[in-house]
Amino acid sequence: MVVEIAQIEVKQGMEAQFEAGVAKAVPVFRRAKGCKSLELARSVEKPRRYRLFIEWETLENHTVDFRGSTDFQEWRKLVGECFESPPEVEHVNQVLQGF
Repeated sequence: MVVEIAQIEVKQGMEAQFEAGVAKAVPVFRRAKGCKSLELARSVEKPRRYRLFIEWETLENHTVDFRGSTDFQEWRKLVGECFESPPEVEHVNQVLQGF
């Protein structure tokens, strides 16, 4: 499993619209090849900053399958206008679970 972590800065005043857009996009991710889960978190200290955590079976499920799909375009239509700047994305593998 690979976890995609996207840090997203949202334009001032568009927080509710962004959150609604992510909620509408849940079915898009649910049907994406290899997508196992999606979670959105909002920063307490910087309320215009969000982190989107998406679990994929493989890195390629995100970087090739999803990004090359029409669903990716749908995702961007739902939330893209809310972005202050392009999302900062990285992928991680779990190496330890303490409890």
